[in-house]
Amino acid sequence: MAAAKLDPIDLRILDAIQRDGRITKLALAEKVGLSPTPCWMRLRKLEKAGIVSGYHAAIAMRTIAPVATVLMEVTLANHRQADFDRFERVVRDVPQIVACWSVGGGVDYVLKVMARDIDAYQRLVDSLLEREIGIDRYFTYIVTKTVKDETVLPVADLLPEQ
Repeated sequence: MAAAKLDPIDLRILDAIQRDGRITKLALAEKVGLSPTPCWMRLRKLEKAGIVSGYHAAIAMRTIAPVATVLMEVTLANHRQADFDRFERVVRDVPQIVACWSVGGGVDYVLKVMARDIDAYQRLVDSLLEREIGIDRYFTYIVTKTVKDETVLPVADLLPEQ
């Protein structure tokens, strides 16, 4: 898939809406140095191209209730496409699994799990194992402190140099 051509104004728009998804049209236009209508048209173009895929609220969960955040490495017993598909299908349906990455290296997947507590996490793991979705081994890493959990992507830094 070809990379989208983004100019400096597009990059400023992306940065601004990542930092404040509720920014007004007028404030966005002022921030990026355009008049409101052209700015809004550019934002719509970025949305239609799928570059902006949604707007979300960040929830400070720990202000509501204590939670356990757990990273889990998973290795499957078999490595056929059907095995990967079965595992991924189940993972998508488990709300406590808030992220899952297929990775290269010594394991097949890394999951981010949020549970009420460690006991709830273990019950979730037990239920996954009982479902026989191909898990051969798993390793658990309890997050004891979040050092950085950035939601703003450094878009300009990730683009190919020109």
